[in-house]
Amino acid sequence: MAKVQGSGRGNHRVAVVTGRLRTGLILALVLLTVLGVRLFQVQALDPEGMAETAVAERLQTRAVPPLRGSILDSEGNYLARSVERFDIVVDQTLSHPYVEDREYSRSTAEGQEVVSFDQAFEELSEILGQDTDTLRGSVLGDASFKFVAKTVTPEIKDKVLAVKFPGIYADRTTLRTYPSGSVAGSIIGFLGTDGPQEGLELTQDDVLAGEAGSRTYEIGGDGIRIPYATNEDVPVRDGDSVKLSIDQDLQWFAQQTIASQVQEYNADWGNVVVVEAKTGRIITMAESTTVDPNDPGLTPAESRQPLSVTVPFEPGSTTKVITMAAALEQGIIDPLSQFEIPSTYTVDGQTFKDAFDHGTVHMTAAGILTKSMNTGTVMIGQQLTKQERYDWLKKFGIGEPLNVGLNGETVGLLAKPEEWDGRQQYTVLFGQGLAQTALHTAMVYQTIANDGVRLAPSLIDSYIGADGTETAAEKTDPTRVVSEETAREVQHMLETVTAEGSGKGGALDQYRVGSKTGTAEAPGANGGYDGYTLSYAGIAPMDDPQYVVVVTLQRPEGSLQVLDPGKTFKKVMQQVLTTRNVAPSSSDPELYPVEY
Repeated sequence: MAKVQGSGRGNHRVAVVTGRLRTGLILALVLLTVLGVRLFQVQALDPEGMAETAVAERLQTRAVPPLRGSILDSEGNYLARSVERFDIVVDQTLSHPYVEDREYSRSTAEGQEVVSFDQAFEELSEILGQDTDTLRGSVLGDASFKFVAKTVTPEIKDKVLAVKFPGIYADRTTLRTYPSGSVAGSIIGFLGTDGPQEGLELTQDDVLAGEAGSRTYEIGGDGIRIPYATNEDVPVRDGDSVKLSIDQDLQWFAQQTIASQVQEYNADWGNVVVVEAKTGRIITMAESTTVDPNDPGLTPAESRQPLSVTVPFEPGSTTKVITMAAALEQGIIDPLSQFEIPSTYTVDGQTFKDAFDHGTVHMTAAGILTKSMNTGTVMIGQQLTKQERYDWLKKFGIGEPLNVGLNGETVGLLAKPEEWDGRQQYTVLFGQGLAQTALHTAMVYQTIANDGVRLAPSLIDSYIGADGTETAAEKTDPTRVVSEETAREVQHMLETVTAEGSGKGGALDQYRVGSKTGTAEAPGANGGYDGYTLSYAGIAPMDDPQYVVVVTLQRPEGSLQVLDPGKTFKKVMQQVLTTRNVAPSSSDPELYPVEY
């Protein structure tokens, strides 16, 4: 009986063990099934999604800025250029896991190398020229982004990355430089923290800027870029370059020369414009005060733009050339037409006199221009209708846009003839009651020098793509204003001014010069007049006109009999003709008699 009972207890134990085994086996099978299903889901149903998620967690995307296009002078010299630089930055969260060990492992040509933080900081210190304490403060911490060094050269960048410190990488950037400093600074303009601020940097930004790209790559757990892993680039498009008609050397010379005369006369400002007569290309547009784009804050805001195109003024007697050309073209006069001119002349209740005292004199039309007589100019100009006077001013470009591509350009002031009062209808004949820029004046004389054909002034010669392809800038069609015969007659009249009139100060020894001076009252802040604007406009050589130079001085101090912008004209025109290898004149001036 006892034996039977013992056998029953054994069977019970066997049954319990067997049940437990069976339960464990079932649980194991369930777990294996779950794992198998999950494995099937991972590997079969969504293999790409899981992999992409893992890769995405390791991806870094950085913007790649374009290289801004250059601004070049006519000879290809850099006036503005951008160079490739790099910002060294750190993601401190990637180096944080190594902080406790104070060391990390990096790959070398011989294999893996364990590097201590002290060694790495010594290497970075030597490369970047920073002390190790500064580097530790920049590199170690919890920030996901922090600058270590800015605008380093590509060579420095390569050395920094070779240290392979976890989380340190380089972002491409650019550095804008102006190698010639203030030479043509007001034309070039400059960049500010908010982008381009003035000049061609501003107006040509769409051309110069280019388009940014991006770079996406994988970062390993050690914070180092994974070679040969995901690497997706959106290509950057660098900006195009702008090539100017400006001659850097002549621009520098003209800036120095006009600055010297402004200082000598204690004038407010002065400028010099040099234009090629047969092309309209501006080869110099110099201001007495010019901004240095490398440090624009040193220059007052009002002097950061080229006053040659932004500030209009009454031109005075340089405008008399338009009245003479119009009267010649319409057959009202010829250069030898005779006029008996009293000391004052009255028409329609308006009385005019000249800058010098004289009794009744007998002058030719050429003599009236030579002696710059307001009285005689009104006598001639009154034979034109008011509408004709206005139309001729417009034909020579007065009141018309310049369109040379600079911000702040002005068309000047030219009221319509129906708005002229009783006196203004006559003063416009000798350059008062209207306003224009120095470049407007230069283009009037360009028209005469170019045998009566007016060209649009141009500052930009061409655009050069990042691939080196050069495309000429569009040109405006030329406009014939007066006949060749009329233009030649005016040219000889201007030569007579240089030989026997107010233009003597700009005469050159080896070249024939045609010129005209201008004097006008300068309006002051209180609404009255508080000084004078002096101009000298000249052409050379007159046997084959090549260049026009216009000099302007605002509010110089001293006697009008002594102040002479022709001094600057003479120096600049001589430099232009010599530099450009223009042959000296081989014939004598063709002059008209002044009196009869």
